[in-house]
Amino acid sequence: MTAADADGWVRTSRDGAVLTVTLDRPDQLNAQTPATWAALAAVGASLDDDVRVVVVRGSGRSFSAGLDRSLFGADPSTPGGLGELGTMPAELAQERIRGYQGGFRWLRSPGIVSVAAVQGHAIGAGAQLALACDLRVMTDDASLRLPEATLGLVPDLTGTSTLAELVGYARAMEVCVTGRPVPAAEALAWGIANAVVPAAELDGAVATLVAALTAPPAGAVRETAALVRSAVRNPPEAQDADERAAQSRRLAELAGLARR
Repeated sequence: MTAADADGWVRTSRDGAVLTVTLDRPDQLNAQTPATWAALAAVGASLDDDVRVVVVRGSGRSFSAGLDRSLFGADPSTPGGLGELGTMPAELAQERIRGYQGGFRWLRSPGIVSVAAVQGHAIGAGAQLALACDLRVMTDDASLRLPEATLGLVPDLTGTSTLAELVGYARAMEVCVTGRPVPAAEALAWGIANAVVPAAELDGAVATLVAALTAPPAGAVRETAALVRSAVRNPPEAQDADERAAQSRRLAELAGLARR
């Protein structure tokens, strides 16, 4: 099954329990707009319980070069542009950005594991989309970059929390403030990338990872993913309690299956 959002340049396809979401604007290096984020949020809102893995890709030679350059101007009459946001009352601007963030945050929703397949550039919003996923497979020529501070802005599409979880305070601070690129080899060493492969092997590497993610029982994967996500914020006592509760649910389900 394949569907597309012509305005947001987002295409989806479904193969059983695996949903692939593709940014499909290769002539613009998959540059993003508010319509892209609305389309991504709509995909998240439409997930059904049978989806177990979501793969996020970019068509062409780059994952995503970030925000569409037409939106960088100061003209407040440009819909969705930075100039328009800058002239809004603060509460309205923040609510608008909250909606944009919704296109990213669902990628760590309960019930799914998300994988970013990253080639070429992943800049700004593109880097934050890759970071929003649970896992990342990168080509050896890929790099991530968060240049917002160098432009007088901040990363605001969930990127600061996800990056800090992955690499820690000091590295996240350096990358976000300096805006320097993080090449694939460094991303692998830091734990941002789960694997780095030649470009010709990206599809195969992603397929192998997806097969491994869908091999265990769905309930066990969902409970485990929820525990790993909560572990980065929970104090030990709360995490221990979450583990006990999750295990009791798993044992009860397995016992029920054994009685059938």
